[in-house]
Amino acid sequence: MRPYAQMVSVGAYVPEKTLSNRDLERMVDTTDEWITKRTGIQTRHIAAEDEATSDLAYHAAKQAMERAGVGPEAIDLVIVASISGDYLFMPSTACVLAHRLGIKGVGALDVLAACSGFIYALSSAKAYIESGMARCVLIVGAEALSRFVDYTDRGTCILFGDGAGAAVIRASESPENRVVDVKIGADGEFQDFLITPGGGSRHPAHGALDKAHCQFMQMRGNETFKVAVKTLTQDVQTILARNGVSASEIKHFVPHQANYRIIKAVGDALGLSEEQVVMTVAKYGNTSAASIPMALNDLYEAGRLKKGDRLLLDAFGGGLTWGSALLDFAGD
Repeated sequence: MRPYAQMVSVGAYVPEKTLSNRDLERMVDTTDEWITKRTGIQTRHIAAEDEATSDLAYHAAKQAMERAGVGPEAIDLVIVASISGDYLFMPSTACVLAHRLGIKGVGALDVLAACSGFIYALSSAKAYIESGMARCVLIVGAEALSRFVDYTDRGTCILFGDGAGAAVIRASESPENRVVDVKIGADGEFQDFLITPGGGSRHPAHGALDKAHCQFMQMRGNETFKVAVKTLTQDVQTILARNGVSASEIKHFVPHQANYRIIKAVGDALGLSEEQVVMTVAKYGNTSAASIPMALNDLYEAGRLKKGDRLLLDAFGGGLTWGSALLDFAGD
């Protein structure tokens, strides 16, 4: 009998420091009213000077492991989704995290899929478990995006925040409360919609790039918005249809928390109620790969995420990448 993958716990961590819309009014030409109306964001958390992405990931992962009742010896694969890793190329943030958690001698890898990263990580964990290559996988979405934000660019600096979320995915012989399906996709034709142009092999880091602010995230906002709404809606409709699930059966729709208007447009297109749609963008902003697990943790800590609840996850990010997941929560 093949094993099934279950999400048995979640955890999260946000830095103590916050950056409000009022704070941004003093830094760049914008207003609280404009930010709130256009994005729904009111505040975001910012990592301390001595906090790197792996530090945020550590706290989230530790909480998820404790809630799952597993120690480091039980984890046989660590996957970290991030676009803001501790180091430019190596070591991977997953290696740094595994070492700090005391996880030794097993695979540790980073996933680079921007805001879709957590769903890509979940897809990988499901495949490893159902193929028999792993029994217990730790997946983490963690970002210190404030390190890569140009605070003179009012189009991007208002959007992003820092944080981490994690989940333990474990093998089970029972098909109940499993990760039912994960669907991921990408299209590099739109690679310049969301991009950090400097620092890689195409444009290696040097002083001229720094002066051009090419080491920071850049975004074509209007174009991204249009493609995001269309792609996310189609992707979710597809995963529901191929599993014979109706929107009314979804307990919690947990989309990537990028923009209130995108989330509402997708929710409306699917005919979901306000009670079904999870919104955390107001207090965290866009935390890229961390946003979905952070939202799941908010649900859990509010007592709203129960064993057996059917979840629909949905994300869209730079690459362009996208993904959706249908699962029944298996945690207590």
